Amino acid sequence: MIQQHPLVTVITPSYNSSKTIKNAVRSVQQQTFRNWEMIIVDDCSNDDTRELLEAIEQSDERIRVHCLQENGGAAIARNIGLHQAKGRYVAFLDSDDCWKPEKLEKQLEFMQKNHYAFTFTSYELIDKDGTYLKKVVPAPRTITYNYLLKNTIVGTLTVMIDLEQVGAVQMPNIRTRQDFATWLAILKQGFVAYGLNEVLAEYRVGSEHSISKNKWKAARQNWFVYRQIEKLNWMKASWCFCHYAANAVLKRI
Repeated sequence: MIQQHPLVTVITPSYNSSKTIKNAVRSVQQQTFRNWEMIIVDDCSNDDTRELLEAIEQSDERIRVHCLQENGGAAIARNIGLHQAKGRYVAFLDSDDCWKPEKLEKQLEFMQKNHYAFTFTSYELIDKDGTYLKKVVPAPRTITYNYLLKNTIVGTLTVMIDLEQVGAVQMPNIRTRQDFATWLAILKQGFVAYGLNEVLAEYRVGSEHSISKNKWKAARQNWFVYRQIEKLNWMKASWCFCHYAANAVLKRI
């Protein structure tokens, strides 16, 4: 049954994001779909992010801010947001990224019309100053568990999950790639991720907090997920890693 106005919870981890958080929040406030709540979890910022978040929270009753007392990483921040979420649907937006105005409306329609539990969209790349890089990462029509092992193409800023179908979601407490590990865990249950091949988000490349800034760190963490989280044997992990590395290069060409 299609709900006309289901609540969507937007989860945003934040750390020293004073330069970008306003734009991220504004991109949510400008959504054509209006029935959302936004949970921003600040991971013990030491700049003026918390002062900005306090003003943002006071200006919009749909926004709730939770401030951690010690730095725990994005997984802890996102899990707090997931625990506090009131919506049937959850979407993720990092503090340095942005959405197109019709992102929630179009993606929710895509999910409800087809009864999809897990979806993602295409997105485009911008630099740290917000300049468009004329590069789009397209969304494949479907992604399965084995496909995602070889190609980490799902952008977290584009993901939307129907918790009523998937059930409770908890990210593993690792410093990076916790999102990748979470999508694998969902797909491993037998779900398929469906791609909406329309550019509905903007991913900031090379920002201070982006893992894409450190390719070697990202590669090592992918290997960790293969071996320690997914328990792949060395041969399969190596095979997946080679595909992942090749696809990572292709995404930037």
